[in-house]
Amino acid sequence: MDDEDIVVQRDANGNILANGDSIILIKDLKLKGSNMIIKKGAKAKNIRLTDEEGLIECSIDGMKGIVLKTEFIKKA
Repeated sequence: MDDEDIVVQRDANGNILANGDSIILIKDLKLKGSNMIIKKGAKAKNIRLTDEEGLIECSIDGMKGIVLKTEFIKKA
């Protein structure tokens, strides 16, 4: 794997994210395919980075496998 193939994920403030980081939502988000809303300030621990730029996977409020855009989170 070349250095050019590595995707660097950054939060809304420009901080670099890594697997296992904790994050906080900075905006209320409606879950696609559901009528649930995740409130601003919700915390997620142990995030997982994806291969797609600008997307991370996490668990919030007992819901697993939620994919969030990094523009809506900040590193805790």
